[in-house]
Amino acid sequence: MGSAQVQTEFAPIVACTISRDVQNFDLLIEDMEAALGENWGDLGFAEALAFFGQPEADSLEFVALAIDREDEDNLVLLDEIINQAKTRGINVILIAEDVTPASLHQLLRRGADEFVPYPLPEKELQEAIDRLKLRNAVPATMQQTQTQTQLSAGSEKEGAVIVVHGLAGGSGSTTMAVNLAWELANVDAKDGPGVCLIDLDLQFGSIATYLDLPRREVVFDMLSDTQGMDDDIFAQALQTYEDKLQVLTAPADMVPLDLITPEDVQRVIDMARRHFDYVVIDMPKTVIQWSETTLQAAHVYFAMIELDMRSAQNTLRLKRALQSEDLPFNKLRFALNRAPKFTDLSGKSRVRRMAESLGISIDLQMPDGGKPITQACDHGQPLAMSCGKNPLRREITKLAQSLHDLGREEAEAA
Repeated sequence: MGSAQVQTEFAPIVACTISRDVQNFDLLIEDMEAALGENWGDLGFAEALAFFGQPEADSLEFVALAIDREDEDNLVLLDEIINQAKTRGINVILIAEDVTPASLHQLLRRGADEFVPYPLPEKELQEAIDRLKLRNAVPATMQQTQTQTQLSAGSEKEGAVIVVHGLAGGSGSTTMAVNLAWELANVDAKDGPGVCLIDLDLQFGSIATYLDLPRREVVFDMLSDTQGMDDDIFAQALQTYEDKLQVLTAPADMVPLDLITPEDVQRVIDMARRHFDYVVIDMPKTVIQWSETTLQAAHVYFAMIELDMRSAQNTLRLKRALQSEDLPFNKLRFALNRAPKFTDLSGKSRVRRMAESLGISIDLQMPDGGKPITQACDHGQPLAMSCGKNPLRREITKLAQSLHDLGREEAEAA
């Protein structure tokens, strides 16, 4: 490896690392050499701005801007580096270690194309480079025609917000959210309601997997600047599933949960409510700052649990947390997944004792759908398409119908 200036004497460099001291990012050096051989260089922050103005910079495909906590005092300079790179058509991969979400948010909004945490996960840098190459290979006109969703300008609906939150891993919250949204979209064959399914599990959201949809960069772009979000931008972030369901997947890359603020979440919810009759939200397991936003916005908030000790303990923790902050714990509707069968009297007794000991009401008991549920999720299909007669699917269908009937009754009463 040599400096950017030395390297150009032998072969055009295609990338540069930009950092205060690249020796602080030894794993980045190894990954750059593995990906590019000797066709890359290294620059300091001040050197980078000068180098962008030289003819040798014309061959750059991307720069890897590597920063840590000490560099947060130089955000203005970092902003300018990203701005100058983007002005010259150079992609920016942001490598960050121990950087606050606020600073990361600012740099990503400035125009960084990819974010990779440091220490670098295995092969993550190469995957980021491959994504950039694929994105650059798609003509801009083709990128613009990928959007299928069309939203009516001036639409002023007041859609009902239905939130699904799993209180323990594997409690079936995403399966519930996906299939409830699909059943709502199909609840009326003649005049089906508009349904928007939103995945707010920004790190491990799997709605895209459960519906076999691609994860698109435009989702992150929209979430990074909700103040500038309008109908067109929101529509571009949505994907249509089977011409009936609109889906906002999680971002393509793992991002910090607090990258978005309560205000960001509220804007997304408000936008979705304006255009759809039902907004179904799949939440992360973690309770964070904007969890209160979804709780307050929800018309129905399903808390998914199982008949085990971890669910009981997590329910008790959540109850204490909400009540200590004077938040509406009673708004939660507990749904027991993999509930005992009707003939399992011992299991029914355990359910009753669990509810009594926690001081809650278990409003829904969803049956165990067995292996067909896992298979349907792996195949990227709603239960209605892959195992329509499954008992779990039947219960979700009943739930969707009851929610829709309740909504119509309230609308008629109003």
